[in-house]
Amino acid sequence: MDIAVLTPDKEIFSGEITSVKVPGVSGQFEILSNHAPLVSALTEGEVRILKKDGQKMNFNIEKGFLEVLNNSVSLLVQGLKE
Repeated sequence: MDIAVLTPDKEIFSGEITSVKVPGVSGQFEILSNHAPLVSALTEGEVRILKKDGQKMNFNIEKGFLEVLNNSVSLLVQGLKE
């Protein structure tokens, strides 16, 4: 599964991942390969990405949106705190 993590200013990360956990407005949830199409608002919290090579990437956000379509995740975030 591919992901693109974007802020209004720049691209933070783009590449292949195994999973991503995000802070949804109704609680944290995880996206895995072959997830159904989804659009969700995100709230303040931690985003955890597990890259395909096993490396982990964690950062905090203030808010954002996530879109999942055809094994591709777009993560648009504001207030990034690495």
